[in-house]
Amino acid sequence: MPDPTDPAAAEPPAPRGPRPPGTLRIGSIAGIDVLITSSWIIVAALISVGFAPRIEIEQPGLGVWKYVAGFVFAVVLYLSVLLHEASHAIVAQRLGYGVTSITLHFLGGMTEIDGASRRPRHEFWIAVVGPLTSIAVGAVALGASFLIPDGLVQVAIEALAAANLVIGVLNLVPGLPLDGGRVLKALVWGASGNQHRATLVAGWGGRLAALALLVWPLVQEPLIGVEPTLMDIVLVFILGLFLWTGATAAMAHARIRERLPALVARPLARRTLTVPEDLPLGEAVRRAQEAQAGSIVTIAPDGSPRGIVSEAAVTAMPEDRRPWVPVSAVTRAMEAGLSLPADVAGEELILAISRRPAEEYLLVEPDGQIYGVLSTADVDRAFRANAAG
Repeated sequence: MPDPTDPAAAEPPAPRGPRPPGTLRIGSIAGIDVLITSSWIIVAALISVGFAPRIEIEQPGLGVWKYVAGFVFAVVLYLSVLLHEASHAIVAQRLGYGVTSITLHFLGGMTEIDGASRRPRHEFWIAVVGPLTSIAVGAVALGASFLIPDGLVQVAIEALAAANLVIGVLNLVPGLPLDGGRVLKALVWGASGNQHRATLVAGWGGRLAALALLVWPLVQEPLIGVEPTLMDIVLVFILGLFLWTGATAAMAHARIRERLPALVARPLARRTLTVPEDLPLGEAVRRAQEAQAGSIVTIAPDGSPRGIVSEAAVTAMPEDRRPWVPVSAVTRAMEAGLSLPADVAGEELILAISRRPAEEYLLVEPDGQIYGVLSTADVDRAFRANAAG
C-alpha cells in the first residue's frame, strides 16, 4: 500500500511519453507498457542456436524445427525475466511510485521507475523482490522437472530452472547496477542515514564485481579445471563492462543528486506581470519593462491564470507589429504540468520538468496566488553551477 506519510504517494502517474527508439510494445502489465528492443531478437536467436544441439540429442531428426523449439525456449525464458521485472514494477506501484515501462533487452530486463526511492525500506523491497521471484521460479521449475518424464520438455524445464536460479543468485551480488547493489545501498542508507554515501558504497561493490568477473577467465582453469572458450571470454567482457559502466554511472548520479537540494525554484523565479489576454503585446512589454518584470502571465477576468507569454515568441515578434497583436498570440495556454508549487526543489523539481518539458512554468503559492515564472534556461544554469561547484 502507498505510504500516507509520503506526499509523492498521492501523485497521479506521469503521462506516458514517446516510446524509446528501437523498441516494440508487446503488451502491458498492471497498466505498465512492456517493450522489447531489437537486441532481444539477437539474443533469442543466439539462445535458439545454442540450445539446438541439446534438442537434437533428446529428439534427433527434427531438422530446422530444433531451432524453432530453441526459439520457443528463449521466449519462455524471457517470460520468466518479465516476471522478475514485473515484481519490481508492482512493488514500486504499491509503494506509491510511478512506473513508466518494462523493457526486455540483450542482458535481461529493465524497469523504469519515476524518481529515486524516498526511503531505505522502499529501495530494499523494490530491489530484493526481483531476485526472489527468479529464485522462486527456478525452484518451482526444478521441482516440476522431477515430475515430468524424460524427454525434451524435461530438458527445457531443467534449463529454465538453472537459468532462473543463476539469474536470482547473481542478481543478489552486492554491487550496482545489480539488484543486490540496491539491497546493499538500502542497508547502508538505513544504517548511515546518507543515501548518497550508500550509493557510492554500492557503486564500488559493482566495480569490484566487474573486476572479479574480468579476472575469472584467467583463473577458471586452475580453479575448476575447465579452459575458458572464446565465447566465455566475450560474455565475461560484455558483462564486466556492463557492471563497470552501470556502477560508474550510478556513482556519478549520486554525486549530482547530492547537490540537488540546493536547486530551489523560488529564488530562481522571475518577477511576473499579470495582464488581460486582449492587451496589445507592445503595451504588455512596456508595462513589464516599467515594472522590471522578467515574465508575463495572462489572466482571466476572475484573476485565474490563462497562459504564460513565451519569451522566445516575443523576441521573434517585430517591434512595429507588437502594438497590433494581442498578447494572447504569443502565450502558451496553461496545461497540466505547467503549474508548479513555488517551493518545489531538488529532485522533485527535476522530475516535474522532465515529466512535462516546457520553456516556462508558473509557480504558485499554496493558496493559489501567482508567485512568478520559472524558466528552464535559469534552472539549467543553476543546475550546471551546482554540479560544477
